[in-house]
Amino acid sequence: MIRASMEETPPGPIRVLSLCAGDGRDVAIAATGHPRAADLTGALVELDPVLASRASGNLRMIGSALEVRCADAGDPATFADIAPVDLLLLCGIFGNISDADIRSTIAALSWICSAGANVIWTRHRRAPDLTPSIQQWLADTGATTIECLSPDASSFAVGRARLSATRTQSDRPPRLFTFVDQTV
Repeated sequence: MIRASMEETPPGPIRVLSLCAGDGRDVAIAATGHPRAADLTGALVELDPVLASRASGNLRMIGSALEVRCADAGDPATFADIAPVDLLLLCGIFGNISDADIRSTIAALSWICSAGANVIWTRHRRAPDLTPSIQQWLADTGATTIECLSPDASSFAVGRARLSATRTQSDRPPRLFTFVDQTV
């Protein structure tokens, strides 16, 4: 989905923002060998310093202008200088935050993203399966689901949506999300 998003973005820089990026392998693997890898700009945001360091190492191999920020991805001040972006990754977040925070993060897409941006997201499918709700909340913001893949109804989903042509929100939201304790 990252590679498809890169291919569909108009020529020129591709502004990328990956929140809770982990070690950045998803972006690094997708960009390795891709003809538009050098077009990638923006940041991967990861709070854990060990993972952020690994992400920096993984990005070195692709020759892009992407940077890693060891910071709180839920705080829009962390990436305000990058917005609006062409590609937003929200992977590993929606299963670890409240339903209200998922909705507020999706509502903030009109500030985070440029017109026509791609948003890639993930979520487990355990009860309650919020995948249909997430798709609806995206649609409510004017996003169109491009694809949503899931091995089965008890596993996980990964989706890609494209935002409408209009960027509607100009004010930075105060906070997107806070991780909740998921001890199971």
